[in-house]
Amino acid sequence: MTTARTATLRTTRAINDRLALDLLAEHGPLTAARLRELTGLSRPSVSDLLRRLGRDGLVTVVGEAGENRRGPNARVYGLVADRAHVAAFDVRTDSVAFVLADLTGRTVGSAGLPVPGRGGRRVVTAVTDRLARVMKEAAVPSLHTTVMGAPGFADPATGALRRVGLLPAWHGELLTALRTRLGAPVILENEVNLAGLAEHRLGAVRDRDTFVLLWLGHGVGAAVVLGGTLRRGASGGAGEIGFLPVPGTGGLPSAEGCDQGFHAMAGSAAVCALAREKGLAADAADDAAAAERVVREAAERGEGAHAEFLEVLAGRVAVAAASVVCVLDPGCVVLGGEVGRAGGAPLAAQVGRRLADLSPLPTEVRAATVDGSPVLGGALTTALDTARQDVFSPGPDTV
Repeated sequence: MTTARTATLRTTRAINDRLALDLLAEHGPLTAARLRELTGLSRPSVSDLLRRLGRDGLVTVVGEAGENRRGPNARVYGLVADRAHVAAFDVRTDSVAFVLADLTGRTVGSAGLPVPGRGGRRVVTAVTDRLARVMKEAAVPSLHTTVMGAPGFADPATGALRRVGLLPAWHGELLTALRTRLGAPVILENEVNLAGLAEHRLGAVRDRDTFVLLWLGHGVGAAVVLGGTLRRGASGGAGEIGFLPVPGTGGLPSAEGCDQGFHAMAGSAAVCALAREKGLAADAADDAAAAERVVREAAERGEGAHAEFLEVLAGRVAVAAASVVCVLDPGCVVLGGEVGRAGGAPLAAQVGRRLADLSPLPTEVRAATVDGSPVLGGALTTALDTARQDVFSPGPDTV
């Protein structure tokens, strides 16, 4: 009986400790009184758990509150920020960006590097050297978890990166170099999947557990979240809608490339070509930045050639959305990527109307709202979740 009661007490304390840690991670520093309100625990229970967490080096006093009240000020407790650090990477064909954060999620370092041409081994060396420099400047001795977002298939079984079409080989070389140099877990994830996770946790679909994010940028893709779980597929290729056969491309995509799939209708080059066809200014570069500018201008002006351009683009996007909706019935489609976010509510509304004409399944269409890089946002959220799960887990001697 004594052993059973002791085991039950250990389990209860572990649950309460984890609850408090999760609340401190979500809300930031809290007083003991606020922790009692949020947990429903008694004053002695909260005092005991704060003592245990302080003893274990997880929680510390970070300030005081209640300066305007009578009596002593209340201590404010927060996570021990430097207990662990994480990194998030956004790897594109033409750039690499990364951020470092402590256990509270506070950014302690960051960098961005352009990638000339097709990149190569020099890019890998430049990135790993810059990472080492930023870690030293931020006094980060090691990283608990790193999450790297990149285009291509992130194999969920092996953690390897499978190149698709003309994606550069140095992406895989960078993944290997990071794993070797850091000596700590480096999680690979498709960059569109990370953008979908960011919108779920931080942006447009915090109120939904089932949705599909359509990424419209240099390339196109989709993130599928069903019942709150990211669905990657058997090989990590779920959502590769650039290969989706659609009318109007003059042919069919192949296993080697998506040039005649949906990519040819809504990738940045196609968007810029459409803008020129409608007599709108579009940079010759045909890149995501140029497509973003012309779509934002069309959404803001909304008249004449700009309205015609947006209507045609919405029709193209609706074709892909209809294909996804008729298979998954997600109830909500989010337009992300540089083009989707630039189109905002006007583009989302037009896609919604066209989609309603193509599918009998009621589907809300929203614009993505995460500021900055949603890939970095999703990668950082994933890295913090992983690190906290490990750091917050009670040891065998927890009492």
